[in-house]
Order: sequence, then C-alpha cells, then structure tokens
Amino acid sequence: MGPIYIMWLRQLKRYSRSRARMIGSLGQPLIFLLAFGFGFGNIYQKAGGGDYLQFLAPGVIAMAVLFTAIFSGIEIIWDRQFGFLKETLVAPVSRFSIMLGRTLGGATVALLQGTIVFLIALCFGFRPSLAAVPLALLFMFLIALLFTALGTALASQLNDMQSFPLIMNFLVMPLFFFSGAIFPLKGVNGVLTIVASCNPLAYGVDGLRASFGGESFYGMGVDMLVLSAFCAFFLGLGSWLFSKIQI
Repeated sequence: MGPIYIMWLRQLKRYSRSRARMIGSLGQPLIFLLAFGFGFGNIYQKAGGGDYLQFLAPGVIAMAVLFTAIFSGIEIIWDRQFGFLKETLVAPVSRFSIMLGRTLGGATVALLQGTIVFLIALCFGFRPSLAAVPLALLFMFLIALLFTALGTALASQLNDMQSFPLIMNFLVMPLFFFSGAIFPLKGVNGVLTIVASCNPLAYGVDGLRASFGGESFYGMGVDMLVLSAFCAFFLGLGSWLFSKIQI
C-alpha cells in the first residue's frame, strides 16, 4: 500500500499547488450553469419539464468530474516529456501500484472538483435531496475513477501534447453531450438513445440525477452496475497499457 499512498498523495499535492488550474477548471461549469440553467430555464419550464436548473446541475457536476479526471490521467504525457515519468518508473515498485496510486489520486482530485461545483450549484438555486448526498458522492467517485483510468490508458499510447485537441473534440465533448447531461433522454430519437446507452457517462449522470431526487432513465441499480463494470474494465486496461510504457 505504500507506493499507492505515495502516488495518491503526490497527485493531491500537485493539485493543491496549481491554484490557477483549480480556478480555471471551474469556468466551464459556471458558464453552463449560468447560460444553460438560466438561459433555457423558461423554455424548459414552458415545455412542461419543470425547473431546468434542477435537471441540469447533476449533468454539470458530472462534467466537472469528467474533465478533471480525464486530464489527471493524461498528465502522464506531460510527465513523460519532462522526465518525471522515467524517475517514477525506475523505482523498485510494481507499475500496477504506480498506476493505481495515480488513478486514485486523480479520482480524488476530480471528486473534490465535482464537490466544489455542487456547492456552487447550491448557491445558484439547486435544491437536491441532501439525504442522498453520500450516494451521489459514490456516483461521482465512480465517474472520477472510470475516466481517470481511461485517461491513463489513453496517455500510455500517446507521446506528445499535440494529441490534446483530438481527445477534446473526438472523445471528451461527445461523451458529455451524448450523456443526457443537458437534455432528457426520454423521448429522444432512437439512434441517440442507443448512442447514449453505450456511453458510460450517461449512467453516471443518470445515477447522480436519481441520487439528488430527480427522475432516473435507466434505474439506479443499472447505473451502479454498469459504472462499476466500466471502472473494472478501464482499470484493467489502463494497468496493462501502463505496464507497457517504454522509458
């Protein structure tokens, strides 16, 4: 457990030192809460959907966790370019321990970021069922763990930071927009429903929404089961790919 704890602690220290990153990563969730939450609120209410902010906030929280988790994993590219990864990999510990510690650290950071966005959403008028917050935190952690492991798997196969735009445009943004975070999946086009059902983030958003007292599309049990299965898969894949990194 020693190497895992050290890598976990290192990720937390890196996050705490980067105040600009902490503040900057809150910009996009704030824009979504303000522009979408209040901009589309009247339209959503007139359509019979109720308070749009109550619907949107879980999706924005999931977005904050997603972005932070993915980029925590992809920090491996940065470490590889500046030699920090080589120093880590030559240590007399298993690469699985290193990967697991980094992933848990990145997931913890993403969970903290999601919690901050949750508190901001409360200030904007989000009124969830607070009794279910522990369950919501569990869903947030599963989302964070899944996408940090996915980021690690991706970073293990990439060699330069120029891959960032590809990851943003062809992975992260589609994951978010096709997750049901900003529109309800109920009643949408059948093709879009199929795409969403293949998206692990859709189950995280749905589970978060149900935890906070909203309506669930898949069912909370299904959300938990599918998220856990995706977590196990990407942790295994990320560990295997990380063990193949050449130094």
